[in-house]
Amino acid sequence: MEKLWYVVNTYSGHEAKVKEKLEQRTVSMGFEDYIFRIIVPEETVVETMKDGSKKEKKHKMFPGYILVEMIMTDEAWYIVRNTPGVTGFIGSSGKGAKPTALMPNEIDKILINMGMSRVDVDAELKVGSRVSIVDGPFKGMEGNIDTIDTENSRLTVLIDLFGQETPVEVELFQVNIAN
Repeated sequence: MEKLWYVVNTYSGHEAKVKEKLEQRTVSMGFEDYIFRIIVPEETVVETMKDGSKKEKKHKMFPGYILVEMIMTDEAWYIVRNTPGVTGFIGSSGKGAKPTALMPNEIDKILINMGMSRVDVDAELKVGSRVSIVDGPFKGMEGNIDTIDTENSRLTVLIDLFGQETPVEVELFQVNIAN
């Protein structure tokens, strides 16, 4: 089973509370290996005030929804669904059917807009880790991480190109952890 991103419907205006409750439940029930990141999708918008000054404000991209990175097991699904404030998953037909996950290109757009990546850099990536490239000219190739540039969300990956180890630069959203 792989960890994927799911959209969870919450009461509007309660996204932060639901995120907090779900994080608490994950830890108290020992499901840190199944439920990983929980995000309230927000973007920073610069607004011009009446006096001409500019002010940055955070706006929810999808009011009433949070994103959950998880491995979809019966138990993890139960924990998320039964968290106070959660009304259900998006992509589920109901009747006990498990929801469908977001496609990688869908979650990438949202996370990049927030300055994040599908890959949790701090927890998952280390120099020497094996990754597979899922986008761009080197799609389908695997290699080991040579350098990590967290500031610019880029990696240098050493791939085997014509029998020679070749460094290529890729964006974080272009890689997955190799199995």
